[in-house]
Amino acid sequence: MTRKYPIEKYRNIGIIAHIDAGKTTVSERILYYTGISHKLGETHTGESQMDWMEQERERGITICSAATTCFWSPKVYLTGKKTDEHRINLIDTPGHIDFTAEVQRSLRVLDGAIVVFDGVAGVEAQSETVWRQADKYHVPRVCFINKLDRLGASFDHALETIYEKLTKNAVAIQMPLGEESQMEGVIDLIKMKAYKFEGPNGDDVKEVEVGEEFKAKAEELRSRMVEKIAGEDEELMEKYLDGKEISEEEIKKALRKATIDYKLIPVLCGTALRNKGVQLLLDAVIDYLPSPIDIPPVEGLDPKDETKVLVRHSTDDEPFAALAFKIATDPFVGTLTYIRVYSGTFKKGNYLLNTNTGEKERLGRILRMHANQREEVDEIYAGDICATVALKNTTTGNTLSDEGNPIVLEQISFPEPVINIKIEPKTKDDQEKMGASLKKLQEEDPTFRVKTDEETGEVIIGGMGELHLDILVDRMKREFGVEANVGRPQVSYKEAIDSNAEAEYKYIKQSGGRGQYGHVKIRIEPLERGKGFEFVDEIKGGVIPREYIPAVQKGIKEALEKGVVAGYNLIDVKATLYDGSFHEVDSSEIAFKIAGAQALIEAAKKAHPHILEPIMKIEVVIPEQFLGDVIGDLSARRGQIDQTEDRTGMKVIYAKVPLSETFGYATGLRSLTEGRGTFSMEFSHYEKVPSNIAQEIIEGKRK
Repeated sequence: MTRKYPIEKYRNIGIIAHIDAGKTTVSERILYYTGISHKLGETHTGESQMDWMEQERERGITICSAATTCFWSPKVYLTGKKTDEHRINLIDTPGHIDFTAEVQRSLRVLDGAIVVFDGVAGVEAQSETVWRQADKYHVPRVCFINKLDRLGASFDHALETIYEKLTKNAVAIQMPLGEESQMEGVIDLIKMKAYKFEGPNGDDVKEVEVGEEFKAKAEELRSRMVEKIAGEDEELMEKYLDGKEISEEEIKKALRKATIDYKLIPVLCGTALRNKGVQLLLDAVIDYLPSPIDIPPVEGLDPKDETKVLVRHSTDDEPFAALAFKIATDPFVGTLTYIRVYSGTFKKGNYLLNTNTGEKERLGRILRMHANQREEVDEIYAGDICATVALKNTTTGNTLSDEGNPIVLEQISFPEPVINIKIEPKTKDDQEKMGASLKKLQEEDPTFRVKTDEETGEVIIGGMGELHLDILVDRMKREFGVEANVGRPQVSYKEAIDSNAEAEYKYIKQSGGRGQYGHVKIRIEPLERGKGFEFVDEIKGGVIPREYIPAVQKGIKEALEKGVVAGYNLIDVKATLYDGSFHEVDSSEIAFKIAGAQALIEAAKKAHPHILEPIMKIEVVIPEQFLGDVIGDLSARRGQIDQTEDRTGMKVIYAKVPLSETFGYATGLRSLTEGRGTFSMEFSHYEKVPSNIAQEIIEGKRK
């Protein structure tokens, strides 16, 4: 089977945005106009194709990133001819911060992204988060200012917020043909033509001249656009300065190059719900976002020599390399592993090497996905995003490669959970099923953690927020038939140290037979927040034999997990083993492990240990008359107000609040604002707990 679409006609893109900006509605319109679906699915009516989980349809939000493949010919809506058809692999990602891992792993494997903004609100809290994530993975993007038909919508305001909060490199290549209820279509500033979208679903696109009432503003914006694009191309700059006309093709070519090089970001507009502007957005995806060959080749390490960097180009001729970026459970086919192919080709039924585990995996079935529908294919090629069935030992972030040419691609890093709840099965039957269901959910979601409290034997689950854990417990019930009692949410506190300290510990135990002997001296020092644990071995002259040093390290790690103040994980510590002694007969691994753990506890107690709590960044949108009450309430919750701003008749408060004070905030805000206030929050950082609160935590009075 030969490749149907050349790789330069591939676009691997994602749609990212703040919650409720209209991502899924944009995705649904893309599916409709590309002919994948024959009716328009709406998020608010629970009929969305991309939001296929029951929980997504009930809540009207995206939880899992959904992958689909569709096909598009630019300008087909005007010509009616399917020429120059491109293949688009599209991933619709969640907007809610609790599901940030879904966004993160999607961005890791995408070549380009559409960032959707609400035309009323402009840039919101989560818009900034997803933007930073796209920056981290160097993803070229186009912006789409959506919902311009809403009351209070303003293209200029939304554009201004992009300039202020995200990037000065944004360049408007469209403007709306009217706003709010008067919005009729879109003006293309490159062609200087207006487009109206008629018919019940906006299928009938009319290209018309720009009306006199819009001409002056369109020409002003076009002049700014040409200047900005010409500034990224020397030849065009010369033409521009000489006052020569720059052609449409020259503008597009220069803009495409600048977009792929992260120098410019085209801004488009429309209203997906009213079926205006999406066809032009699809054209822009083809015109400005990269194909797999336009981006730098992927780099990885040689598993036999981790200092050696290997490169894989996006071509079928190179050895096969792919990254598993998502595990999902499908009720019909079992466990699906989503992979992005970076190089080479592969036929189903053959074996691949998982270079992270060193195990072979057989690709029995290869599926091209359309949300939760599937189409079987025999072969995959460089640039493909697809799903495979029944990979036994492959998890998120693993590399699959050609056996003869192994490579380890960069792993995907995920944030640590900030909230825990206790969970217990209702019946003995549920108990048996609960372990298996939690294991499956953990495989799917790298930010979901399960542990057992050693003292009480209780199962504790951890995640990114109340909604995240609520959804997972709901999935356990619906998909796996497990009924469970759930405890109150508990904050995932951490512990840290402020200063350097040293400690020595001798573990000596004499019994009737062979005794135990382990003696270590360690030095600990605090690391920067987020650096984790570092172990340094400074043993010289064999004062501790080499075979016992891993046991010391293991003992230290276990002690860190238990903490020294209130039993929470002690983080960001560097431990150096610099001296000790051993006994030729009595020394053992277990003795040195115990000595390492105890020495760490002794040293940590001297190093001014303290408790850290997660601080959340919160954005509250309220009518102006409630401003004083809401700020007062946030202050009472130990919140720090960063700033307030106006947004079309509303006030927006940006603040940082400890997570422990946000439980039940939704109810509190509703009662303060007569049900008119909304908020969103995301994790910001860990901070030292005030001493009076720390005492409550230690005494177990505060959760």
